[in-house]
Amino acid sequence: MRKSFRVKKEKDFDAIFKEGESVANRKFVIYRLENQQQHFRVGLSVSKKLGNAVTRNQIKRRIRHVLIENSNQIVDNVDFVVIARKGVETLEYAEIEQNLLHVLKLAKIFQEGNRSEEKITID
Repeated sequence: MRKSFRVKKEKDFDAIFKEGESVANRKFVIYRLENQQQHFRVGLSVSKKLGNAVTRNQIKRRIRHVLIENSNQIVDNVDFVVIARKGVETLEYAEIEQNLLHVLKLAKIFQEGNRSEEKITID
């Protein structure tokens, strides 16, 4: 993901946590906050409780891949943080995708259909 699509600064994370709304399912927690930009921005948080660095990075890569594959259906003008919960480290990719899309729909970040079919390049 390009830098413009990432939440990286501590003040941005703090603003999302303090002013944003949270939605959760059994595997993920999403904090969302409207922004003034033309596209979404995402931050990822994977606790050390979920495993060593290799495991945590694998989880983050899988989450990023799901977001990139479905980026054309993610609403604009929103910052959100994805927090992985215990148990994500044992899931296969398809299960991560299913759970993540479910919680994104609950947070009203993911909209099925009705969006342009052209892919947004965020690499």
